[in-house]
Amino acid sequence: MTLLLLGILIFFSVHSVRIFAEDWRTRQITARGERAWRGIYSLVSVVGVVMIGAGYARMRRAPVEVWTPPDWTLPITSALMLVSFVLIAAAYVRGNRLKAKIGHPMTVGVMAWAIAHLLSNGTLGDILLFGAFLVWAVFAFVEARRRDRVAGTTYPLGPVARDVTMVILGAAAWFVFGFWLHGPLIGVKPF
Repeated sequence: MTLLLLGILIFFSVHSVRIFAEDWRTRQITARGERAWRGIYSLVSVVGVVMIGAGYARMRRAPVEVWTPPDWTLPITSALMLVSFVLIAAAYVRGNRLKAKIGHPMTVGVMAWAIAHLLSNGTLGDILLFGAFLVWAVFAFVEARRRDRVAGTTYPLGPVARDVTMVILGAAAWFVFGFWLHGPLIGVKPF
């Protein structure tokens, strides 16, 4: 559990700098340069992800059951994951309506992903991992929307074809990941 918690702490510390220490972040970028900042940020993120992965894998080998998810949570999890994939696609397809309305669909997609996994997984490791992502995503979203309001940032609308593209990309990624990749990569087959 210690490795998972340290990984979570490292990963979310670096990903929370903009939420809790924007001025410090700006000073670091000014002093070191954007490229150096991104390099350090990426390196620390990778260390955190590796520790999270290793710690979570250890906890899965000796799971501590907190609750047993009922069967009815599985279709809800699948539906939330579809929503999550579409939201994540919305972050990359310019001019779509979700991006225009939500502003930060990637973060909302992370929220949906975390909630989906909290619903269908009841071990301590699951709760720590997905709960940490959920808490972080809520704070990150609120802060990002606050920055948008202060800066007067809006996200433009494009043609409806962008919305169709976003939905198709998200649904295709959900299908491929759920049916073919989740099992080999994560060790659990959702379908």
